[in-house]
Amino acid sequence: MIPLSVLAVAAWFYARPHRTQIVADLVDPAKLLRVTIGLGVALLLWVALIVGTYRGTRPRSIAFNRRLAGNVFTSLLCLVVAAPLALGGYYAMVQRDLVKTVFKPTESTTTPHVTKANPWGKRKRVNLLLLGGDGDTDREGVRTDSVILASIDVRTGKTILFSLPRNLENVPFPANSPLARIYPNGFDGGGDPAEWFLNAIYRNVPALNPGVLGKTSNEGADAVKLGVSGSLGIPVDYYMLINFKGFQRIVDAIGGITVNVDDRVPINGDDDAHIPPTGYIEPGPDQHLDGFHALWFARGRYGLNDYNRMQRQRCAINAIVAKADPLTLLRRYTALASATKKILRTDIPQKLLPAFVNLTTKMKAQPLRSVVFQYDDNFNPNDPDFDYVHATVKAALKPTTPGSTPTKSATGGTGTTQPPDTTKVGTATAAAADCTYQPSQEALNYLAAQK
Repeated sequence: MIPLSVLAVAAWFYARPHRTQIVADLVDPAKLLRVTIGLGVALLLWVALIVGTYRGTRPRSIAFNRRLAGNVFTSLLCLVVAAPLALGGYYAMVQRDLVKTVFKPTESTTTPHVTKANPWGKRKRVNLLLLGGDGDTDREGVRTDSVILASIDVRTGKTILFSLPRNLENVPFPANSPLARIYPNGFDGGGDPAEWFLNAIYRNVPALNPGVLGKTSNEGADAVKLGVSGSLGIPVDYYMLINFKGFQRIVDAIGGITVNVDDRVPINGDDDAHIPPTGYIEPGPDQHLDGFHALWFARGRYGLNDYNRMQRQRCAINAIVAKADPLTLLRRYTALASATKKILRTDIPQKLLPAFVNLTTKMKAQPLRSVVFQYDDNFNPNDPDFDYVHATVKAALKPTTPGSTPTKSATGGTGTTQPPDTTKVGTATAAAADCTYQPSQEALNYLAAQK
């Protein structure tokens, strides 16, 4: 036990000044394999040392009961020493499998050309598109009903979330994109209007124009990245797509999330087909939700609207970030890794994982801010003013300076639950403040009737 304690103390003193390098090594498959082999060798040598020492110092002539006690004690000592090393090796292999499965090599026409040594190039921000789909991540017929761009300052980790409605029409593509030539007036065509919303790009662009973007592992994702880039007026570097069932598994893996519920949130139900919900998440502060209820907190909209749902999705992300502390992740790591590798798809290359891990550490120390584009006097998703959207994004990303002139708001809207009206164009409101308990009048009436 004394050598093990000494080793633990030594490891702690080594880890403190080398924390960044250690974190980087945890997402390097080659180094994880070496760690596993090293721990296995250390385990065998240490057990051999304990057994050899016992056998070398044990008297030749000893009573049976003392020999039995010595054997039992030695076995227990071997177990105490072996357990943490074996567990460390197991976690290393789980992590290696996760990295190799999720971040497998891909081809993309939209990712920036960077190196491991200079992961961000000359960019001050990296823009990561977070997509929530209604089907398996490898299925062609996915609709991306949740579209949120996380713009992250690579120096500080300060992050702004830009939420776009799923029913955004006439989505423009960057001028240098092949899709801009095919859709010069934005993503539009004949037939059902719903087939030309933002959430249909992932499925319909590859179906209508296969191969138009060149060699890529996921043409649908590249098309959505270009559409979001054209809509917001900033480049989209990488994407992460998670299916909604996967979201449920991840929330369960971290032990649930805690959110404020401002309205009765429906479970199931279809407005168009007049199918009522099968249940509700009742309003109230600090509601702890398991994966199933967290999924419907983020998805439910029977009797509500898309903007109300967009607000809840941002609050769900904020709650997951808040819950993802190191102790929780370590305690539930195997379940989280198992869930993640089945339901996550991305074009972030393996070589950039150390940089992204360090960046997320910075993000954790900063409050999330967000801008939501929802129906109001300035923005109509059915006839969007993309010049206004671009100006809003530019203003939100501009470093705040004392005495700046207030102008119009990018938030507000007509949803049942509204974020605070900041009266400033492009002002990114704090997600924590937007997600405080602000029950709607309908919720207050309902709660009063239940008493």
